[in-house]
Amino acid sequence: MERRGYWREPAGSAVPAAEAQEVWADEAYRKLADVSRTYHAVITYKELGEWVQKASGVYTSALLQNWIGGVLGRVVREAHRRGDPPLTALVVHTEDGMVGVGYKEVLEVRGEPPLEADLDREYHAADARLECYRHYGAELPRGGGVRALAPRLEATVMRQASRAAAAVERPICPRCFIQLPATGICDSCSFL
Repeated sequence: MERRGYWREPAGSAVPAAEAQEVWADEAYRKLADVSRTYHAVITYKELGEWVQKASGVYTSALLQNWIGGVLGRVVREAHRRGDPPLTALVVHTEDGMVGVGYKEVLEVRGEPPLEADLDREYHAADARLECYRHYGAELPRGGGVRALAPRLEATVMRQASRAAAAVERPICPRCFIQLPATGICDSCSFL
């Protein structure tokens, strides 16, 4: 029989959702502090969700997106209460390497204004990750290290920058105002 809701293994006894999130938040805090001990390390939401369930013995059939935000919100508030850097900056989406819109809670707790642009939010999170690495004793390069976007996001940003730079380098047809092909002859008006 497939279990539904929230339960504790191995007995399968039911656990209230709020209690499960509290238990998972404690495990998440420990895991994120551990992740912080490796310079430029991040963890995905999925990896963290699987970790907290296994480490705590409390499981759920609910979709990750329906409960991980509550867990991370607790971590945000606890880190702030302790005076620790925002550990949730280490948690990124598998698909794009971004912290996502839930990161706004870090800004709210710190009393900072919201960041509407995705890359502004991601660079803020990169600064916060560097705080985490320094605070939790990661082995840093000489000079104390630098902020970095999550690897997947960094690759995307670099690819986009490279494409933009290549587009800027090509001349524009003075008649059609379109970018000239590599031949230097406009495909629209044959201008040289």
